[in-house]
Amino acid sequence: MTKTAVLLCGHGSRDPEAIGEFERAAAGLRPLLPDYDFATGYLEFARPTIRDGLAGLAAQGARRIYAVPGMLFAASHVKNDLPWEMNSFAAANPEVEVRLARDLAIDAKLLAAAAERIAAAAPDRRDETLLVVVGRGTNDPDANSNIAKIARMLWEGMGFGWAEAAFSGVAHPRVAAALRRCAGLGLRRVVVFPYFLFTGILVKRIHAEADAVAAEFPAIDFVKAGYLGDHSLVLETLAERVAELAHGNPAMNCQLCKYRAQIVGYEDEVGRAQEGHHHHVRGIGVGGEPHAHHHDHDHGHSHPHPHD
Repeated sequence: MTKTAVLLCGHGSRDPEAIGEFERAAAGLRPLLPDYDFATGYLEFARPTIRDGLAGLAAQGARRIYAVPGMLFAASHVKNDLPWEMNSFAAANPEVEVRLARDLAIDAKLLAAAAERIAAAAPDRRDETLLVVVGRGTNDPDANSNIAKIARMLWEGMGFGWAEAAFSGVAHPRVAAALRRCAGLGLRRVVVFPYFLFTGILVKRIHAEADAVAAEFPAIDFVKAGYLGDHSLVLETLAERVAELAHGNPAMNCQLCKYRAQIVGYEDEVGRAQEGHHHHVRGIGVGGEPHAHHHDHDHGHSHPHPHD
């Protein structure tokens, strides 16, 4: 029988607290996958790297590895960087089959986890409250549109008076601009919900911007809701991504992917070469070597990804 293992793939962060939270989530996921060897790996700023994680599992005898993105949406990292890592390793190790799971995506369990985090911050008077759902922000409009959809579903599902979507970087509106706009809509409470898995530079920046805008509008109650973290429903969803690989051949929803279809404003992105862009920061940061280049992903460079 082919020995199968699971690699939980993280983005990585220069914030040790973020890496600690990811590893705690991995520890929580491990008991849900008792039949598999298990490891973690990071794209950048932390060790072990993705390649180290794959190599370690192969050294333990794995001949099939299910790589699961510990990432919310299929933007550049899931569409480009992780496939590049998997394909590069598989080409160098033909005896090992590597299969990449789909992103967490918009999922009923994740919406339920989000609702619990928000409800803890806004247990009542939701009809008098405005919800702001903050996403990471990418240069992939399909991924950004997911934040707008989540905001709408939570708005209607939880009975908020209004809801807005905002982004920590790259896409607009940015957090401060969105919150100032919200302050003029007449509701007396604003709940800021970072739709992130873990803390890090961006989540802490979101909180700082919320505090700064709150100081400008003392008559409005600005409340910061917790991010998803290692909520049990997040861990169950990750385990489901493994089960999908074990029992079928799941694929990302690529209907509106700018690398596959001509999307307005991104027509020249179709069919561009797939390549990783984390070589200069792989393994650097927490537990790695010093690195002067600030790289928190408020960038706009392209991330090619062929679907042809």
